[in-house]
Amino acid sequence: MSVEIKVFGTEQLCASCVNLPSAKETADWLQAALSRKYGGESIRITYSDFQQPQTEDDKIWAGRIIEEDLWYPLVVISGEIVGEGNPKLKDIHAKLESMGLKPLATATESEA
Repeated sequence: MSVEIKVFGTEQLCASCVNLPSAKETADWLQAALSRKYGGESIRITYSDFQQPQTEDDKIWAGRIIEEDLWYPLVVISGEIVGEGNPKLKDIHAKLESMGLKPLATATESEA
């Protein structure tokens, strides 16, 4: 199973996010953290600048970010907002596991 996670943001940080990583940095961080937990083949992180949407789906999300005043980075999995502003790994893990994604066995678990 492979899951696409979309991270929406823009170059300019949102006013209330000045001390947080940018959306692009968040996408890179999520790629590293989730690949370690679930394997690199299981997760694909895609960053999209909502001020320059490339696909129809991106245009819909860009409209929602602006109209609904959503905070970014905005993390979307299977059409559901899972993180906004400062996404929490715990929430993302819960969503992925509810979709059937299983964490990789750690070395100590596989040795037991």
